[in-house]
Amino acid sequence: MEIRDLVTTDSIVANLKATSKKQALQVLAAHAANICGQHERAIFDVLMERERLGTTGVGNGIAIPHGKLPTLETLFGVFARLEKPVDYQAIDERPVDLIFILLAPELAGADHLKALARVSRLLRDKSVCNKLRGTNSAEALYTILTESKETRAA
Repeated sequence: MEIRDLVTTDSIVANLKATSKKQALQVLAAHAANICGQHERAIFDVLMERERLGTTGVGNGIAIPHGKLPTLETLFGVFARLEKPVDYQAIDERPVDLIFILLAPELAGADHLKALARVSRLLRDKSVCNKLRGTNSAEALYTILTESKETRAA
């Protein structure tokens, strides 16, 4: 599973304007719905349901909200670089400015976990995150996400 299997340049939001976690997830659910053909409300609901179990703000300004949808046919991702960090109730209590949403078919099982692990490994790389924070072009963000050494590894 490669990051390029999850995102396209159309699924990158370069300068997301949001003032809260909920608003960021609402905007990203709408963006995802336009690309993957799922209902915006279903996407938002599954992401919020996951947040109620515990924050997906993993620290260092990064959040990886994720969930499964019964009518989705393939793994799908949306990446956003927020214009300004928002309070996300992250585990380190720091605001979040990089969000990678991962949506999976309901029966994805191991593939969902592998994709989640891949995204997590990529975003743990501080140099990758610094590059992501240093650009505001969707094309450049896509290139950074898909051409990093972590993406090519394993």
